[in-house]
Amino acid sequence: MMHIRISLGVILLWALVALLAPVLPLSPNTIDLPQILVSGNPDEWLGYDDLGRPVFDRLLTGARTSFLVAVAVVGISLIVGSLLGTVGAYAGGWLDLVLVRVMDVFLAFPGILLAIALAGVMGPGIDNVVIALSVVSWVGYARLARAQVLSMKERDHVHAAVAIGAAPLHIVARHLLPLISAPLIVEASFGLASVVIGEAGLSFLGLGVQPPAASWGSMIRDGARYMLVAPHMVIAPGLALMAVVLSVNVLGDRLRDWLDVKSPVKGEGEKTP
Repeated sequence: MMHIRISLGVILLWALVALLAPVLPLSPNTIDLPQILVSGNPDEWLGYDDLGRPVFDRLLTGARTSFLVAVAVVGISLIVGSLLGTVGAYAGGWLDLVLVRVMDVFLAFPGILLAIALAGVMGPGIDNVVIALSVVSWVGYARLARAQVLSMKERDHVHAAVAIGAAPLHIVARHLLPLISAPLIVEASFGLASVVIGEAGLSFLGLGVQPPAASWGSMIRDGARYMLVAPHMVIAPGLALMAVVLSVNVLGDRLRDWLDVKSPVKGEGEKTP
């Protein structure tokens, strides 16, 4: 249970820093030339970067960037994917066939490569990162929702609702979505980790947030050139990224056990970047 508490503490700290970063006395873009590449000291625990900016302040600002992108992408992907998968599976026919073919097209490309291509076409920026990652992330939720609805729409309570004349929208909202919410929530918990890595990867490639805004991915990119003389520039954001992703995955496993979610249907629920 100790690792669960540590993981929960890391996630809560991540969220708290992200929410309070705008009001904290941070100076992530203040340049101090005499402090260029200076390592950690009592005045600045994590040292300074190649422009003399405090790494600690930029680390906290980067936490806000990753948190906002992760929440936005997972929220959009969960809502869009769940609705499309549920409606397609319940309606069946040509609508379901079209949805399956669209999902097959998206799954034909590696998710992160498709996100890079979309971000490259739309241009760098945090808004475009959210759009690019959402476009490639909704498929997993749609496939999972579709698989769950296909197995549940033949249950007795759904047939009873149809027999008494309940509207399809009512059946979907009251009899299907509540039953498939548990596996979708678990999928969303793992999706947070994937999006954090995806955002860091796009920022590392220069397709994410732009200077002087801070992101863990861009901090790692900037520090990679100075690994031998200033390893703290890479170690700090690298450890933060690892801690958040590991903690989210640990809590996702715990949430799956707590909700008693079975393994996804074969071929469904693939992780997205």
